[in-house]
Amino acid sequence: MNIFITLDYEMFFGSKLGNLKTSIIKPTEQLLRVADKNNVKMTFFVDIGYVIKLKQYKVQHTALEEDYNLIAEQVKTLASYGHDVQLHIHPHWEDSSFDGSQWNMITHRYRLHDFSEDEIKDIIYRYKKALEELTGQKIFTYRAGGWCIQPFFKIKQALQDNELWLDSTLFNNGRAQGNTHSYNFKNMPKKSQYRFENDPLEEVKNGYFLEVPISSYKVSPLLYLKTYFFKKFGEKKYNIYGDGIGLSSGSLWDKLKILTYPIAMPVSIDGYKSTLLQKALDSFQNLHQEKEENFVIIGHNKLLSDFSLENLERFIQNNKVHNFTVYSNEFSNLKKEHGKKN
Repeated sequence: MNIFITLDYEMFFGSKLGNLKTSIIKPTEQLLRVADKNNVKMTFFVDIGYVIKLKQYKVQHTALEEDYNLIAEQVKTLASYGHDVQLHIHPHWEDSSFDGSQWNMITHRYRLHDFSEDEIKDIIYRYKKALEELTGQKIFTYRAGGWCIQPFFKIKQALQDNELWLDSTLFNNGRAQGNTHSYNFKNMPKKSQYRFENDPLEEVKNGYFLEVPISSYKVSPLLYLKTYFFKKFGEKKYNIYGDGIGLSSGSLWDKLKILTYPIAMPVSIDGYKSTLLQKALDSFQNLHQEKEENFVIIGHNKLLSDFSLENLERFIQNNKVHNFTVYSNEFSNLKKEHGKKN
């Protein structure tokens, strides 16, 4: 079994961005201690749009120079230490700005699909180029911001033009429909990797793109009640590291559903969700008997806590029989094939 521990390396996008040191730098340092101690590598999907904005505004706002240097150096360190650094795009940074004292988050164009075809091509080209220049490594894997990858045909050509041929966005039965987020993965193939061409929900044997979906697990409303309880009344170790306010995703109906009956969610190391890691893996193994299956875990640096890192470390130590890996190592042969094609 291949196990991928992946992190969406990003700030908060709601009414409060949060402090960079608190929400990204320090949580990542804590995470790296777990990785180093247990000799595992992880994949970081870097929201490079934020880094680009810091670089742009640090010239006129010196207060941002330290932030830019901190995040740029940490991303370089992740790559140099053998962790995977791949592309995560939140295009609303194109509209957001810094006024000298705070960030003004404009999210009415939260999805790449909210931009024109030419703008999409430009964003993907610039963001990938910036990340490659920062890491000195070839980027070939993509994860859509907020899981918003549909309709795929609108971004297909731009991804292909930039040799972004591996996607790790989907999770089985994932669904949301709101002012910013929109996706529906209900009918995706029940596989841990498959090729596709024009639609990530339709397998195509020799398709250009490879989907390696995030693993999912059906959770009961009790999980969210426990999360709320420990957040309000639990010990300090349950508190997430990040200090920002997140962007509300999904409709009111989506929010009510998670409090009424079981719903599919990505297997996660965030907060109290980390208590389900082993159960999710056991369930996955019961469904997938082949040894070469991929179990993909997601997390967000800003949503980690002492408690969730304890659970992650225990999970790693209890599953040494499996192969903890990253996309660059596991799909290196396919990476070479795409290099030849392009």
